[in-house]
Amino acid sequence: MIDHLDDIAEATREHVLLTFLAVGIGFVLSLVLGILSLRNERLYGWVTGAAGILYSIPSLSAFALLVPFFGLSLTSAVIPLVTYTLLILVRNIVTGLRGVDAHVVEAARGMGYSNRAVLWRVEMPLALPVIIAGVRIATVTTVGLVTVASLIGYGGLGGMILSGLRARSIPFPTEIIVGTVGAVLLAAVLDVTLLLAQRLMTPWRRRATAL
Repeated sequence: MIDHLDDIAEATREHVLLTFLAVGIGFVLSLVLGILSLRNERLYGWVTGAAGILYSIPSLSAFALLVPFFGLSLTSAVIPLVTYTLLILVRNIVTGLRGVDAHVVEAARGMGYSNRAVLWRVEMPLALPVIIAGVRIATVTTVGLVTVASLIGYGGLGGMILSGLRARSIPFPTEIIVGTVGAVLLAAVLDVTLLLAQRLMTPWRRRATAL
């Protein structure tokens, strides 16, 4: 394994890149969709319904369906990964924003805040714990799904698992173990990192707990 540290590092880098691309693009799309459907129940139903249908497509089928259009490319890997984040993120964003105390919002309006200022300076910060909880779930889920993308040549650590299976390396499945353990550790590290980021971004919650 020591002789292949460069390969492991490259596979980890690709895994992280795919995860960041999927969650980052998914978060931007979900934020727009969530804000648009925040006070429109019918639109929210359509958005979550469509996202639910996309979420129900088996990951292997989703990758395979895009190969005829985009080939064995990064695009074929990223698009399905993004679609799997939408349902989780849209729900958490809308739930977080709807959960903000109406009295706090009214107080902000009474102080002369515009609708945009209320959203970005009051509602969004207070909804951060719920929103980041959704990002954590989407990130951990995406780390697992990225391993499946190895079947079209963009799987990061999943590529090592696939390589081990193809080499029939059992009962010495070094590549399989490295790929599997690496993906689990990566998911744990990213989850803890997001949790710490949440604590740093919401210091008022720590003060409230201390009281």
